[in-house]
Amino acid sequence: MKNEQVKRIVKEKYSKIASGKSCCCGSGSMTNEQTSRMLGYSDSDLKIVPEANLGLGCGNPVALASIKPGDIVLDLGSGAGIDCFLAARKTGSSGKVIGIDMTEEMVKKARENAKKYGFRNVDFRLGDIEDLPVEDNSIDVIISNCVINLAPDKSRVFREAFRVLKKGGRMYVSDIVLLKELPPEKRNDKELLAGCVAGALLKQDYLKKIRQSGLKPRIISEDRTLSKKQYLGLPIESIRIEARK
Repeated sequence: MKNEQVKRIVKEKYSKIASGKSCCCGSGSMTNEQTSRMLGYSDSDLKIVPEANLGLGCGNPVALASIKPGDIVLDLGSGAGIDCFLAARKTGSSGKVIGIDMTEEMVKKARENAKKYGFRNVDFRLGDIEDLPVEDNSIDVIISNCVINLAPDKSRVFREAFRVLKKGGRMYVSDIVLLKELPPEKRNDKELLAGCVAGALLKQDYLKKIRQSGLKPRIISEDRTLSKKQYLGLPIESIRIEARK
């Protein structure tokens, strides 16, 4: 499947999710709140901007990132903004959070949420995580929640992350990786593609691409129970990674 076709499928799916016309492919019968609690969000997290919780993701990267007041934070695939708003509370007014998403409906929804709840230190930008609209060496912390698996060119995503991070900057990723290769019919399944599975890499290949970008990865934790809870036993796991420049 060509890269532009993959992006079109993903964009159409998440446009529908932002508009309330669809749900996340792996969520099953759980509500957005139940899904997010399972992924590590607290009740207080979910009350900050309730409209930003779409039940998406495979972890809580903000909880891993040790964000400090004054930090400049970048969220790759920011959706309706939940992780950006959680990060913005940690950076305070002296810091800033930039959210990047390629789906117009998601960016519109996130901006509306920011305005409604008075978040002035968050900037949502329409863009592709393979070609970030962000200056070189300008970011302290990158976060990303179950989005990089959706990008056709993951090597380019990690090279872009390296480019925009300051020296000593760090990246915290929650993502889906494969534990064994998928058969062709699953690789070409549009629902699995938009559902964070068909485009995922084998774990060792994912880590290799991070290293090749110049970043130094460290696995923080791995969760194989997510497969049974949300993905019908497919050979995947949720992995949490720290990568430093």
